[in-house]
Amino acid sequence: MELSKIIELLSFTIPSIITGSIAYLFFLSHTQSEEKKIKLTLSRENKKNILPIKLQAYERMTLYLERINPSKLLIRVTSINNDKQAYTLSLINTIEQEFEHNLTQQIYISEKCWSVIIASKNATIQLIKKTSEENSIVNAQELRENILQNILKTPSPTNTALAFIKDEVRSFL
Repeated sequence: MELSKIIELLSFTIPSIITGSIAYLFFLSHTQSEEKKIKLTLSRENKKNILPIKLQAYERMTLYLERINPSKLLIRVTSINNDKQAYTLSLINTIEQEFEHNLTQQIYISEKCWSVIIASKNATIQLIKKTSEENSIVNAQELRENILQNILKTPSPTNTALAFIKDEVRSFL
């Protein structure tokens, strides 16, 4: 008699355990699926919200590169007393101040793009320093003319960085 009760008990218990296990697995699968949907929705929303901020950062860095382009920089920054060294420092300080003003943009720009921008800034400063060190140049006006002549011979470092920014923005639009 005991064996028949055990068999009867097992005949009710085993199907219940199997049904419960299947229900648990379906519930677990459904929960994971819903989590993935929520994460995907949040990811899409974040991308939609961050894209304008990223574009604004690229725009600001484009403006920075345009502002430090030697041909435009020389027009905007004039020499007060026609002293070559003072004008050189004034140009370099202007470039550095503009750069410091835009430092936070690196958060939204790729590492490679940021490196290109820094390289462009440094190359522009080097161009100014190298031209300033020429002995034949005695005043700020001659320095301006020689920098412009150097730009005509070789492309400005900022043009290369601008081209890089344009390509990078096209890649994620």
